[in-house]
Amino acid sequence: MCILLTSCLGDLDLQPIDPDVTTSRSAYNSPEAYKQGLAKLYASFILTGQQGPAGNSDITTSDEGNSSFLRQMWNMEELTTDEAVWSYPNDFGGTIFNLHYHSWLPTDGIGAFAYARIMNSVVLANEYIRATAGSSDPDLQLYNTEARFIRALSYFYGLNLFGKMPFVTEANLPGAFLPEEIIRTDLFEYIESELLAIQDEMGEPKFEYGRADKAACSMLLAKLYLNAEVYLGAGNERYTQAITELNKVITGPYSLAPNYLNNFLADNNTSPELIFSFNSDGRYSQSYSAVWTIIKGNAGNGGFSGLRTTSALVGKFAPTDPRAHFLKEDVGQSLEIEAVNNTKQGYGVNKFRNVTSTGQIPDDGTDFIDTDYPLFRLGDAYLMYAEAVLRGGTGGDINTAVGYINQLRNRSGDPAIGNITSGQLTLDFILDERARELYWEGHRRTDLIRFGQFTGDTYLWPWKGGVSEGIASEPFRSLFPIPADDRALNPNLTQNAGYPGGN
Repeated sequence: MCILLTSCLGDLDLQPIDPDVTTSRSAYNSPEAYKQGLAKLYASFILTGQQGPAGNSDITTSDEGNSSFLRQMWNMEELTTDEAVWSYPNDFGGTIFNLHYHSWLPTDGIGAFAYARIMNSVVLANEYIRATAGSSDPDLQLYNTEARFIRALSYFYGLNLFGKMPFVTEANLPGAFLPEEIIRTDLFEYIESELLAIQDEMGEPKFEYGRADKAACSMLLAKLYLNAEVYLGAGNERYTQAITELNKVITGPYSLAPNYLNNFLADNNTSPELIFSFNSDGRYSQSYSAVWTIIKGNAGNGGFSGLRTTSALVGKFAPTDPRAHFLKEDVGQSLEIEAVNNTKQGYGVNKFRNVTSTGQIPDDGTDFIDTDYPLFRLGDAYLMYAEAVLRGGTGGDINTAVGYINQLRNRSGDPAIGNITSGQLTLDFILDERARELYWEGHRRTDLIRFGQFTGDTYLWPWKGGVSEGIASEPFRSLFPIPADDRALNPNLTQNAGYPGGN
Protein backbone atom coordinates (compact mmCIF):
# COMPACT_ATOMS: atom_id res chain seq x y z
CA MET A 1 0.00 0.00 0.00
CA CYS A 2 2.95 2.31 0.57
CA ILE A 3 3.78 1.80 -3.11
CA LEU A 4 0.23 2.67 -4.09
CA LEU A 5 0.34 5.88 -2.10
CA THR A 6 3.75 7.00 -3.28
CA SER A 7 3.29 5.91 -6.88
CA CYS A 8 0.15 8.01 -7.18
CA LEU A 9 2.18 11.17 -6.59
CA GLY A 10 3.01 11.51 -10.26
CA ASP A 11 1.28 13.49 -12.94
CA LEU A 12 0.28 16.62 -11.02
CA ASP A 13 -0.92 19.75 -12.76
CA LEU A 14 1.90 21.77 -11.23
CA GLN A 15 5.41 21.28 -12.61
CA PRO A 16 8.16 20.81 -10.01
CA ILE A 17 10.74 23.56 -9.61
CA ASP A 18 13.61 21.05 -9.44
CA PRO A 19 14.60 20.25 -13.07
CA ASP A 20 15.91 16.84 -11.98
CA VAL A 21 12.42 15.68 -10.97
CA THR A 22 10.74 13.72 -13.76
CA THR A 23 7.00 13.61 -14.34
CA SER A 24 5.02 12.04 -17.17
CA ARG A 25 4.76 15.50 -18.76
CA SER A 26 8.52 15.84 -19.04
CA ALA A 27 9.28 12.14 -19.62
CA TYR A 28 7.04 11.65 -22.66
CA ASN A 29 8.69 14.18 -24.94
CA SER A 30 9.07 12.04 -28.07
CA PRO A 31 7.42 9.05 -29.82
CA GLU A 32 10.30 6.87 -28.66
CA ALA A 33 9.74 7.90 -25.05
CA TYR A 34 6.11 6.80 -25.21
CA LYS A 35 7.11 3.36 -26.45
CA GLN A 36 9.76 3.14 -23.74
CA GLY A 37 7.05 3.94 -21.21
CA LEU A 38 4.91 1.16 -22.63
CA ALA A 39 7.89 -1.21 -22.34
CA LYS A 40 8.09 -0.38 -18.65
CA LEU A 41 4.50 -1.60 -18.21
CA TYR A 42 5.29 -4.95 -19.80
CA ALA A 43 8.53 -5.14 -17.83
CA SER A 44 6.66 -4.75 -14.53
CA PHE A 45 5.64 -8.41 -14.78
CA ILE A 46 9.15 -9.81 -14.99
CA LEU A 47 11.68 -7.13 -13.96
CA THR A 48 11.91 -5.75 -10.44
CA GLY A 49 13.24 -2.22 -10.67
CA GLN A 50 15.11 0.47 -12.56
CA GLN A 51 18.35 -1.46 -12.98
CA GLY A 52 18.85 -5.15 -13.55
CA PRO A 53 19.00 -7.52 -11.89
CA ALA A 54 18.63 -5.56 -8.62
CA GLY A 55 19.61 -2.36 -6.91
CA ASN A 56 16.79 0.11 -7.52
CA SER A 57 13.56 -1.73 -6.78
CA ASP A 58 10.07 -0.57 -7.74
CA ILE A 59 8.81 -1.66 -4.32
CA THR A 60 10.32 -1.54 -0.88
CA THR A 61 11.83 -4.95 -0.14
CA SER A 62 14.90 -6.49 1.45
CA ASP A 63 15.09 -9.11 -1.33
CA GLU A 64 14.37 -7.52 -4.68
CA GLY A 65 14.99 -10.64 -6.76
CA ASN A 66 12.52 -12.68 -4.76
CA SER A 67 9.84 -10.00 -5.16
CA SER A 68 9.30 -10.35 -8.92
CA PHE A 69 5.65 -10.35 -10.04
CA LEU A 70 6.10 -13.48 -12.16
CA ARG A 71 8.11 -15.31 -9.50
CA GLN A 72 5.46 -14.76 -6.86
CA MET A 73 2.63 -15.69 -9.20
CA TRP A 74 4.48 -18.89 -10.07
CA ASN A 75 5.17 -19.67 -6.41
CA MET A 76 1.51 -19.28 -5.49
CA GLU A 77 0.25 -21.27 -8.49
CA GLU A 78 2.80 -24.10 -8.30
CA LEU A 79 4.30 -24.50 -4.80
CA THR A 80 0.77 -24.88 -3.39
CA THR A 81 0.13 -27.94 -5.58
CA ASP A 82 1.42 -31.37 -6.57
CA GLU A 83 3.70 -29.91 -9.25
CA ALA A 84 6.52 -28.17 -7.39
CA VAL A 85 8.46 -28.27 -4.12
CA TRP A 86 11.04 -25.79 -2.81
CA SER A 87 13.86 -26.88 -0.50
CA TYR A 88 15.05 -23.91 1.50
CA PRO A 89 13.05 -23.31 4.70
CA ASN A 90 14.56 -19.92 5.57
CA ASP A 91 13.20 -18.16 2.50
CA PHE A 92 10.63 -15.44 3.11
CA GLY A 93 11.31 -15.35 6.83
CA GLY A 94 10.83 -19.09 7.19
CA THR A 95 7.35 -19.10 5.63
CA ILE A 96 8.06 -20.63 2.20
CA PHE A 97 7.00 -24.13 3.33
CA ASN A 98 3.59 -22.71 4.29
CA LEU A 99 2.76 -22.87 0.59
CA HIS A 100 3.34 -26.64 0.47
CA TYR A 101 1.54 -27.18 3.74
CA HIS A 102 -1.49 -24.95 2.94
CA SER A 103 -0.82 -23.05 6.15
CA TRP A 104 -0.03 -19.54 4.86
CA LEU A 105 -0.92 -16.48 6.95
CA PRO A 106 -1.63 -12.78 6.30
CA THR A 107 1.88 -11.97 7.56
CA ASP A 108 3.70 -14.19 5.03
CA GLY A 109 6.03 -12.42 2.62
CA ILE A 110 5.08 -14.14 -0.63
CA GLY A 111 1.48 -12.95 -0.55
CA ALA A 112 2.60 -9.45 0.40
CA PHE A 113 5.07 -9.28 -2.51
CA ALA A 114 2.47 -10.52 -4.99
CA TYR A 115 -0.11 -8.03 -3.74
CA ALA A 116 2.35 -5.14 -3.97
CA ARG A 117 3.51 -6.12 -7.46
CA ILE A 118 -0.06 -6.36 -8.74
CA MET A 119 -0.86 -2.88 -7.48
CA ASN A 120 2.46 -1.53 -8.75
CA SER A 121 1.58 -2.69 -12.27
CA VAL A 122 -1.92 -1.21 -11.93
CA VAL A 123 -0.60 2.17 -10.79
CA LEU A 124 2.03 2.33 -13.55
CA ALA A 125 -0.67 1.51 -16.11
CA ASN A 126 -3.02 4.17 -14.70
CA GLU A 127 -0.31 6.82 -15.02
CA TYR A 128 0.43 5.80 -18.59
CA ILE A 129 -3.24 5.69 -19.56
CA ARG A 130 -3.65 9.24 -18.30
CA ALA A 131 -0.56 10.34 -20.24
CA THR A 132 -1.85 8.89 -23.54
CA ALA A 133 -5.57 9.55 -23.17
CA GLY A 134 -7.30 11.50 -25.92
CA SER A 135 -4.39 11.38 -28.35
CA SER A 136 -5.16 11.47 -32.08
CA ASP A 137 -1.89 9.66 -32.85
CA PRO A 138 -2.68 6.05 -33.93
CA ASP A 139 0.42 4.70 -32.20
CA LEU A 140 -0.47 6.36 -28.91
CA GLN A 141 -4.04 5.14 -29.19
CA LEU A 142 -2.75 1.58 -29.54
CA TYR A 143 -0.32 2.05 -26.64
CA ASN A 144 -3.20 3.30 -24.50
CA THR A 145 -5.22 0.19 -25.37
CA GLU A 146 -2.32 -2.09 -24.48
CA ALA A 147 -1.91 -0.30 -21.15
CA ARG A 148 -5.57 -1.02 -20.39
CA PHE A 149 -4.95 -4.69 -21.20
CA ILE A 150 -1.94 -4.75 -18.86
CA ARG A 151 -4.04 -3.22 -16.08
CA ALA A 152 -6.81 -5.78 -16.69
CA LEU A 153 -4.25 -8.61 -16.61
CA SER A 154 -2.86 -7.30 -13.32
CA TYR A 155 -6.31 -7.11 -11.79
CA PHE A 156 -7.03 -10.62 -13.13
CA TYR A 157 -4.23 -11.96 -10.93
CA GLY A 158 -5.67 -10.03 -8.00
CA LEU A 159 -9.09 -11.55 -8.72
CA ASN A 160 -7.61 -15.03 -8.99
CA LEU A 161 -5.27 -14.99 -6.01
CA PHE A 162 -6.91 -12.64 -3.50
CA GLY A 163 -10.50 -12.22 -4.70
CA LYS A 164 -10.76 -8.55 -3.78
CA MET A 165 -8.31 -5.69 -4.23
CA PRO A 166 -7.88 -1.95 -3.71
CA PHE A 167 -9.43 -0.35 -6.77
CA VAL A 168 -7.89 2.56 -8.64
CA THR A 169 -8.09 3.64 -12.27
CA GLU A 170 -6.92 6.63 -14.30
CA ALA A 171 -10.01 8.43 -13.01
CA ASN A 172 -8.46 8.59 -9.54
CA LEU A 173 -6.33 11.70 -9.82
CA PRO A 174 -2.82 11.52 -8.34
CA GLY A 175 -2.39 12.22 -4.68
CA ALA A 176 -2.22 10.39 -1.38
CA PHE A 177 -5.49 8.62 -0.57
CA LEU A 178 -6.75 5.27 0.70
CA PRO A 179 -8.41 3.33 -2.14
CA GLU A 180 -11.72 1.64 -1.65
CA GLU A 181 -11.96 -2.12 -1.90
CA ILE A 182 -13.63 -3.83 -4.88
CA ILE A 183 -15.28 -7.19 -4.19
CA ARG A 184 -14.72 -10.22 -6.39
CA THR A 185 -17.93 -10.10 -8.42
CA ASP A 186 -17.48 -6.41 -9.21
CA LEU A 187 -13.81 -6.93 -10.10
CA PHE A 188 -14.80 -9.73 -12.49
CA GLU A 189 -17.30 -7.44 -14.21
CA TYR A 190 -14.76 -4.62 -14.45
CA ILE A 191 -12.09 -6.83 -16.03
CA GLU A 192 -14.61 -8.29 -18.46
CA SER A 193 -15.94 -4.88 -19.47
CA GLU A 194 -12.43 -3.50 -20.02
CA LEU A 195 -11.35 -6.41 -22.20
CA LEU A 196 -14.52 -6.30 -24.28
CA ALA A 197 -14.15 -2.55 -24.72
CA ILE A 198 -10.58 -2.71 -26.00
CA GLN A 199 -10.62 -5.99 -27.91
CA ASP A 200 -11.37 -4.60 -31.37
CA GLU A 201 -8.84 -1.79 -30.90
CA MET A 202 -5.89 -4.04 -30.12
CA GLY A 203 -3.26 -5.04 -32.64
CA GLU A 204 -3.79 -7.96 -34.97
CA PRO A 205 -2.40 -11.30 -33.79
CA LYS A 206 1.40 -11.47 -34.06
CA PHE A 207 1.79 -7.82 -35.05
CA GLU A 208 4.82 -7.58 -32.74
CA TYR A 209 6.21 -10.36 -30.58
CA GLY A 210 5.83 -9.78 -26.85
CA ARG A 211 3.06 -7.17 -27.17
CA ALA A 212 -0.53 -7.98 -26.26
CA ASP A 213 -2.88 -8.26 -29.22
CA LYS A 214 -6.42 -9.39 -30.02
CA ALA A 215 -5.51 -13.04 -29.45
CA ALA A 216 -4.02 -12.28 -26.03
CA CYS A 217 -7.20 -10.40 -25.14
CA SER A 218 -9.34 -13.36 -26.21
CA MET A 219 -7.20 -15.77 -24.17
CA LEU A 220 -7.56 -13.64 -21.04
CA LEU A 221 -11.31 -13.38 -21.58
CA ALA A 222 -11.51 -17.15 -22.09
CA LYS A 223 -9.66 -17.75 -18.81
CA LEU A 224 -12.00 -15.33 -17.06
CA TYR A 225 -15.03 -17.16 -18.48
CA LEU A 226 -13.71 -20.68 -17.87
CA ASN A 227 -13.30 -19.84 -14.17
CA ALA A 228 -16.47 -17.76 -13.86
CA GLU A 229 -18.21 -20.20 -11.49
CA VAL A 230 -15.21 -19.93 -9.16
CA TYR A 231 -15.20 -16.14 -9.27
CA LEU A 232 -18.97 -15.52 -9.32
CA GLY A 233 -20.42 -18.63 -7.66
CA ALA A 234 -22.10 -21.81 -8.88
CA GLY A 235 -24.64 -21.30 -11.63
CA ASN A 236 -22.79 -18.35 -13.16
CA GLU A 237 -21.16 -20.37 -15.92
CA ARG A 238 -19.67 -18.66 -18.98
CA TYR A 239 -18.52 -21.69 -20.98
CA THR A 240 -20.22 -20.61 -24.20
CA GLN A 241 -18.48 -17.24 -24.00
CA ALA A 242 -15.17 -19.05 -23.38
CA ILE A 243 -15.64 -21.10 -26.56
CA THR A 244 -16.45 -17.96 -28.55
CA GLU A 245 -13.14 -16.39 -27.50
CA LEU A 246 -11.15 -19.59 -27.97
CA ASN A 247 -12.47 -20.01 -31.51
CA LYS A 248 -11.03 -16.57 -32.32
CA VAL A 249 -7.63 -17.72 -31.08
CA ILE A 250 -7.65 -21.18 -32.64
CA THR A 251 -8.57 -19.88 -36.09
CA GLY A 252 -5.77 -17.31 -35.90
CA PRO A 253 -2.19 -17.54 -37.19
CA TYR A 254 -0.99 -20.04 -34.59
CA SER A 255 0.07 -23.67 -34.85
CA LEU A 256 1.56 -26.19 -32.47
CA ALA A 257 5.33 -26.11 -32.21
CA PRO A 258 6.73 -29.12 -34.12
CA ASN A 259 8.51 -30.15 -30.95
CA TYR A 260 7.00 -29.64 -27.47
CA LEU A 261 10.35 -28.53 -26.04
CA ASN A 262 10.62 -25.62 -28.49
CA ASN A 263 8.12 -23.67 -26.36
CA PHE A 264 10.54 -23.53 -23.43
CA LEU A 265 13.96 -22.79 -24.96
CA ALA A 266 16.07 -19.66 -25.30
CA ASP A 267 14.73 -19.08 -28.83
CA ASN A 268 11.10 -19.85 -28.00
CA ASN A 269 10.27 -16.48 -29.54
CA THR A 270 10.37 -18.43 -32.83
CA SER A 271 7.71 -20.93 -31.71
CA PRO A 272 4.51 -20.65 -33.77
CA GLU A 273 2.53 -21.64 -30.66
CA LEU A 274 3.18 -18.73 -28.32
CA ILE A 275 0.32 -16.22 -28.14
CA PHE A 276 1.64 -13.93 -25.40
CA SER A 277 4.79 -14.13 -23.33
CA PHE A 278 6.75 -12.33 -20.65
CA ASN A 279 10.10 -11.80 -22.35
CA SER A 280 13.63 -12.25 -21.05
CA ASP A 281 17.00 -11.25 -22.43
CA GLY A 282 20.16 -12.28 -20.62
CA ARG A 283 21.97 -9.13 -21.64
CA TYR A 284 19.31 -6.42 -21.57
CA SER A 285 16.54 -7.52 -19.18
CA GLN A 286 18.10 -9.21 -16.19
CA SER A 287 16.15 -10.37 -13.16
CA TYR A 288 15.82 -13.27 -10.76
CA SER A 289 12.31 -13.91 -11.97
CA ALA A 290 10.42 -17.18 -12.28
CA VAL A 291 12.14 -18.41 -15.43
CA TRP A 292 15.60 -17.79 -13.95
CA THR A 293 14.58 -19.69 -10.82
CA ILE A 294 12.98 -22.54 -12.78
CA ILE A 295 16.18 -23.02 -14.78
CA LYS A 296 18.94 -22.11 -12.33
CA GLY A 297 17.26 -23.36 -9.17
CA ASN A 298 16.06 -26.70 -10.45
CA ALA A 299 17.42 -30.13 -9.57
CA GLY A 300 18.75 -31.70 -12.76
CA ASN A 301 19.65 -28.42 -14.46
CA GLY A 302 23.03 -28.01 -12.82
CA GLY A 303 21.63 -25.29 -10.59
CA PHE A 304 21.22 -25.15 -6.84
CA SER A 305 18.53 -27.87 -6.73
CA GLY A 306 15.93 -25.89 -4.81
CA LEU A 307 13.03 -26.95 -7.06
CA ARG A 308 11.69 -30.46 -7.67
CA THR A 309 8.35 -32.12 -8.35
CA THR A 310 6.36 -34.75 -6.49
CA SER A 311 5.57 -38.37 -7.31
CA ALA A 312 1.94 -37.32 -7.84
CA LEU A 313 2.86 -35.46 -11.03
CA VAL A 314 5.32 -38.13 -12.22
CA GLY A 315 2.64 -40.78 -11.82
CA LYS A 316 0.31 -39.03 -14.28
CA PHE A 317 2.54 -39.85 -17.26
CA ALA A 318 2.66 -43.01 -19.33
CA PRO A 319 6.26 -44.26 -19.79
CA THR A 320 6.08 -43.46 -23.51
CA ASP A 321 4.85 -39.88 -23.07
CA PRO A 322 7.69 -37.66 -24.40
CA ARG A 323 6.58 -34.80 -22.15
CA ALA A 324 7.71 -36.91 -19.17
CA HIS A 325 11.28 -37.02 -20.46
CA PHE A 326 11.91 -33.71 -18.74
CA LEU A 327 11.22 -35.19 -15.29
CA LYS A 328 14.79 -36.07 -14.38
CA GLU A 329 15.34 -39.37 -12.57
CA ASP A 330 18.94 -39.82 -13.75
CA VAL A 331 20.67 -37.20 -11.59
CA GLY A 332 20.64 -38.97 -8.24
CA GLN A 333 17.15 -37.84 -7.30
CA SER A 334 14.74 -40.17 -5.51
CA LEU A 335 11.10 -40.21 -6.61
CA GLU A 336 9.53 -39.82 -3.16
CA ILE A 337 10.01 -36.79 -0.93
CA GLU A 338 10.42 -37.82 2.68
CA ALA A 339 11.66 -34.39 3.77
CA VAL A 340 10.71 -31.20 1.94
CA ASN A 341 14.12 -29.65 2.67
CA ASN A 342 16.09 -32.53 1.11
CA THR A 343 17.26 -31.41 -2.32
CA LYS A 344 17.96 -35.01 -3.39
CA GLN A 345 14.35 -36.08 -2.98
CA GLY A 346 11.85 -35.47 -5.75
CA TYR A 347 12.62 -35.43 -9.47
CA GLY A 348 13.94 -32.30 -11.09
CA VAL A 349 12.18 -30.80 -14.11
CA ASN A 350 14.31 -30.06 -17.15
CA LYS A 351 11.53 -28.54 -19.24
CA PHE A 352 12.62 -24.89 -19.31
CA ARG A 353 16.19 -24.46 -20.60
CA ASN A 354 18.53 -21.60 -21.47
CA VAL A 355 19.63 -23.24 -24.70
CA THR A 356 18.36 -22.78 -28.25
CA SER A 357 16.58 -25.31 -30.43
CA THR A 358 19.89 -25.88 -32.22
CA GLY A 359 21.65 -26.67 -28.94
CA GLN A 360 23.46 -23.35 -28.59
CA ILE A 361 23.91 -21.59 -25.24
CA PRO A 362 23.14 -17.87 -25.68
CA ASP A 363 26.34 -15.88 -25.92
CA ASP A 364 25.45 -12.84 -23.86
CA GLY A 365 28.26 -12.98 -21.33
CA THR A 366 25.95 -13.16 -18.30
CA ASP A 367 24.47 -15.68 -15.88
CA PHE A 368 20.95 -14.68 -16.91
CA ILE A 369 18.61 -16.30 -19.38
CA ASP A 370 16.99 -15.63 -22.74
CA THR A 371 14.01 -17.97 -22.33
CA ASP A 372 10.65 -16.22 -22.46
CA TYR A 373 7.77 -17.22 -20.20
CA PRO A 374 4.84 -18.55 -22.31
CA LEU A 375 1.86 -17.03 -20.54
CA PHE A 376 -0.63 -18.02 -23.27
CA ARG A 377 -0.04 -20.69 -25.93
CA LEU A 378 -2.15 -22.62 -28.39
CA GLY A 379 -1.82 -25.93 -26.53
CA ASP A 380 -3.61 -24.36 -23.56
CA ALA A 381 -6.33 -22.98 -25.86
CA TYR A 382 -6.99 -26.51 -27.19
CA LEU A 383 -7.35 -27.89 -23.66
CA MET A 384 -9.59 -25.01 -22.57
CA TYR A 385 -11.83 -25.53 -25.62
CA ALA A 386 -12.25 -29.24 -24.82
CA GLU A 387 -13.07 -28.50 -21.19
CA ALA A 388 -15.60 -25.80 -22.04
CA VAL A 389 -17.34 -28.19 -24.46
CA LEU A 390 -17.46 -30.93 -21.82
CA ARG A 391 -18.93 -28.47 -19.32
CA GLY A 392 -21.82 -27.68 -21.64
CA GLY A 393 -20.69 -24.64 -23.59
CA THR A 394 -22.13 -24.17 -27.05
CA GLY A 395 -20.33 -23.09 -30.20
CA GLY A 396 -18.02 -26.10 -30.14
CA ASP A 397 -18.37 -29.85 -30.47
CA ILE A 398 -16.89 -32.97 -28.94
CA ASN A 399 -15.34 -34.31 -32.14
CA THR A 400 -13.44 -31.08 -32.72
CA ALA A 401 -12.31 -31.17 -29.09
CA VAL A 402 -11.02 -34.73 -29.47
CA GLY A 403 -9.16 -33.68 -32.58
CA TYR A 404 -7.44 -30.82 -30.75
CA ILE A 405 -6.37 -33.10 -27.90
CA ASN A 406 -5.00 -35.70 -30.30
CA GLN A 407 -3.00 -33.02 -32.11
CA LEU A 408 -1.40 -32.15 -28.78
CA ARG A 409 -0.62 -35.76 -28.00
CA ASN A 410 0.91 -36.48 -31.40
CA ARG A 411 3.06 -33.51 -32.33
CA SER A 412 5.03 -34.20 -35.47
CA GLY A 413 8.39 -33.74 -33.77
CA ASP A 414 7.69 -36.00 -30.79
CA PRO A 415 7.03 -39.74 -30.49
CA ALA A 416 3.28 -40.30 -30.77
CA ILE A 417 1.50 -40.80 -27.45
CA GLY A 418 -1.61 -42.19 -29.08
CA ASN A 419 -5.11 -40.96 -29.86
CA ILE A 420 -8.03 -40.85 -27.47
CA THR A 421 -11.66 -41.39 -28.37
CA SER A 422 -14.64 -39.22 -27.52
CA GLY A 423 -15.55 -41.72 -24.80
CA GLN A 424 -12.18 -41.14 -23.12
CA LEU A 425 -12.52 -37.36 -23.15
CA THR A 426 -13.83 -36.67 -19.64
CA LEU A 427 -13.28 -33.85 -17.19
CA ASP A 428 -11.00 -36.08 -15.11
CA PHE A 429 -8.95 -36.76 -18.22
CA ILE A 430 -8.76 -33.03 -19.00
CA LEU A 431 -7.45 -32.17 -15.54
CA ASP A 432 -4.70 -34.80 -15.79
CA GLU A 433 -3.91 -33.86 -19.38
CA ARG A 434 -3.54 -30.22 -18.34
CA ALA A 435 -0.99 -31.37 -15.77
CA ARG A 436 0.89 -33.38 -18.39
CA GLU A 437 0.86 -30.63 -21.00
CA LEU A 438 1.17 -27.49 -18.86
CA TYR A 439 3.17 -28.48 -15.77
CA TRP A 440 5.36 -25.72 -14.33
CA GLU A 441 3.65 -23.08 -16.53
CA GLY A 442 1.72 -21.47 -13.66
CA HIS A 443 -1.77 -22.96 -14.13
CA ARG A 444 -2.06 -25.79 -11.60
CA ARG A 445 -3.59 -24.08 -8.55
CA THR A 446 -6.26 -22.41 -10.69
CA ASP A 447 -7.03 -25.72 -12.41
CA LEU A 448 -7.34 -27.66 -9.16
CA ILE A 449 -9.67 -25.03 -7.70
CA ARG A 450 -11.89 -25.09 -10.79
CA PHE A 451 -12.12 -28.89 -10.54
CA GLY A 452 -12.79 -28.84 -6.77
CA GLN A 453 -9.53 -30.61 -5.88
CA PHE A 454 -7.29 -27.90 -4.43
CA THR A 455 -8.53 -28.08 -0.83
CA GLY A 456 -10.34 -30.82 1.05
CA ASP A 457 -9.52 -34.52 0.70
CA THR A 458 -10.87 -35.25 -2.79
CA TYR A 459 -7.30 -35.22 -4.09
CA LEU A 460 -4.23 -35.59 -1.87
CA TRP A 461 -0.59 -35.25 -2.86
CA PRO A 462 2.70 -35.43 -0.94
CA TRP A 463 2.97 -32.74 1.75
CA LYS A 464 -0.43 -31.20 1.17
CA GLY A 465 -1.56 -30.16 4.64
CA GLY A 466 1.96 -30.57 6.05
CA VAL A 467 2.30 -34.36 6.16
CA SER A 468 4.19 -36.59 3.74
CA GLU A 469 1.16 -38.56 2.54
CA GLY A 470 -1.05 -35.45 2.29
CA ILE A 471 -4.16 -34.51 4.22
CA ALA A 472 -7.16 -32.24 3.63
CA SER A 473 -6.78 -28.48 3.84
CA GLU A 474 -9.47 -25.93 4.68
CA PRO A 475 -11.79 -24.73 1.89
CA PHE A 476 -11.07 -21.05 2.58
CA ARG A 477 -7.53 -21.54 1.28
CA SER A 478 -8.78 -21.29 -2.28
CA LEU A 479 -8.08 -17.59 -1.71
CA PHE A 480 -4.96 -16.07 -0.22
CA PRO A 481 -5.28 -13.61 2.67
CA ILE A 482 -5.08 -9.86 2.23
CA PRO A 483 -1.59 -8.97 3.57
CA ALA A 484 -1.64 -7.77 7.16
CA ASP A 485 0.51 -4.69 6.51
CA ASP A 486 -1.82 -3.48 3.77
CA ARG A 487 -4.83 -3.79 6.02
CA ALA A 488 -3.00 -1.93 8.75
CA LEU A 489 -2.35 0.95 6.36
CA ASN A 490 -5.78 1.01 4.73
CA PRO A 491 -8.87 0.54 6.91
CA ASN A 492 -10.99 0.18 3.76
CA LEU A 493 -9.59 -3.31 3.19
CA THR A 494 -11.27 -6.35 4.71
CA GLN A 495 -9.82 -9.81 5.28
CA ASN A 496 -10.89 -12.92 3.40
CA ALA A 497 -13.01 -15.38 5.33
CA GLY A 498 -11.15 -18.02 7.33
CA TYR A 499 -8.10 -15.91 8.12
CA PRO A 500 -7.57 -13.90 11.33
CA GLY A 501 -9.88 -10.91 11.15
CA GLY A 502 -11.73 -12.32 8.15
CA ASN A 503 -15.44 -11.95 7.48
